[in-house]
Amino acid sequence: MSGVWGKKIQYSIFGESHGAAIGITISGLPAGIKLDMEHIRKEMQRRAPGSSDLVTPRKEEDNVEILSGYFEEHTTGTPLCAIIRNKNTQSKDYSNLRYAMRPGHADYSGRMKYKGFNDFRGSGHFSGRITAGLVFAGAIAKQILKSQGIEIISHVHSIHTIKDKPFELTGISQELFDKLANSAFPVIDDTVAEEMKQCIRKAKEEQDSVGGVVECAILNVPAGVGDPFFDSIESTLAHLLFSVPAVKAVEFGRGFEISTLKGSQANDPYYIDNGTIKTSSNNNGGIIGGITNGMPIIFRCAIKPTASISQEQKTVDIIKMENTTLKVEGRHDPCIVPRVLPVIEAVSALAILDRL
Repeated sequence: MSGVWGKKIQYSIFGESHGAAIGITISGLPAGIKLDMEHIRKEMQRRAPGSSDLVTPRKEEDNVEILSGYFEEHTTGTPLCAIIRNKNTQSKDYSNLRYAMRPGHADYSGRMKYKGFNDFRGSGHFSGRITAGLVFAGAIAKQILKSQGIEIISHVHSIHTIKDKPFELTGISQELFDKLANSAFPVIDDTVAEEMKQCIRKAKEEQDSVGGVVECAILNVPAGVGDPFFDSIESTLAHLLFSVPAVKAVEFGRGFEISTLKGSQANDPYYIDNGTIKTSSNNNGGIIGGITNGMPIIFRCAIKPTASISQEQKTVDIIKMENTTLKVEGRHDPCIVPRVLPVIEAVSALAILDRL
């Protein structure tokens, strides 16, 4: 199982959704980094379940217990291991899923991969709950990056067919950054927030779900970071972004739209601003040749609708080898987009820190 990522700093995730705990081990962190535990707590709460009627009612505090690599408020330089204990599990809700394969989930592919020995309760190791450890690691990475002037921000770009305004590709004001950073449901255009929330509530009432798009910006990364071809900034970010459950597409800058432009429109002309080289447009999303050019790195991730819905669905009984139907029981998010924002920011921080 590929549960380890990273070259200069390695991250190893472990656990299952309904197991005793989930967690992460981080190897390679330098000694002497003072961890801002309040910042870490806030990042964990952004992802935690049970915070509103827009998300799953499963209530988990997601308190982090650091077992090693941390002493007197600082990293020690040895592997840092942290766990988050699972407390509010209802495994009986999944008893009918041992043989009935849930559409949209990894039940069938996981069973084929692990020959039926995988823990299927709450999706086991395939669960989005495993990303809590990534948010913890990302909170540390964001703290290190911020000390170098690099910051990361995201917003809900869309829910179902309802769209927010996009980021200005050439830059984000401090006012907008602060607004999004302090919002529980971050959008640029406040007038669409309630419409998005009502869309999520309606899907919940209909025992259905909706997806959306997250737009993220990484600011103040210096020019010259990244390596062609296999360690490009795009490929490093995409590797981690596609590791987040439910991410089905990623685009940088103008993304797919850039294919409709002519070269004279798509190219980003350079100019000098107070001794700093910038581009007047940022259609390429701050990356050229796989290497940063000093402009904001901006990308979007498409998040699929939550696979767990309470409507009756067609499926198969893997033991009897016959067609059947099932209704997924348990507590599920009608839309995971609001909770995935800190996960997208976290893995982005891991990617940039590794490339730096």
